[in-house]
Amino acid sequence: MKKRYWLFVPLMLFVVLALLLWQGLGRDPSTRDSALLEKPFPAFSLTTLEDPDRVVDASLLEGQVTLVNVWGEWCPTCKREMPQLLALKERGVHLVGVDYKDTREKGRAFLDEFGNPFALNIFDPEGGLGFDLGVYGAPESFVVDAKGNIRYHHTGYITPEDIDDVIMPEIERWQ
Repeated sequence: MKKRYWLFVPLMLFVVLALLLWQGLGRDPSTRDSALLEKPFPAFSLTTLEDPDRVVDASLLEGQVTLVNVWGEWCPTCKREMPQLLALKERGVHLVGVDYKDTREKGRAFLDEFGNPFALNIFDPEGGLGFDLGVYGAPESFVVDAKGNIRYHHTGYITPEDIDDVIMPEIERWQ
């Protein structure tokens, strides 16, 4: 009788593990909170996409509310998001891009093809800044207040509805 009991232990462990994994797969990753909310934008020293000799750091985010958008040429969703970013620029939003895990040539070609809503693009070919931001995929966006603190994190693509329903209210809240 004891031998049969031990046969069910591996089966029960498998069922419990499968249920836990199934539950995790059912969660919407866009609803996760950033650990960086209300904290300063991570320190960095990187060149710009436009000028490999120009080095910038987190101080460029001080002085005005900024929407920082992490994007890459390799990201199909970033292409879908570009019209919304261009619309935000037209509404006076200050945008800074982070060209994430890309090449300089491909990043520039992407902006030539889809438009460039960014005042400046930080070039992050190794993904170090993205890692410090907790990015796990592009696009992701962060509202940064005039003091350089992250106030809002948007995971995934900004839809046309998100402009009025989410992004503009967050930007106005921190101005």
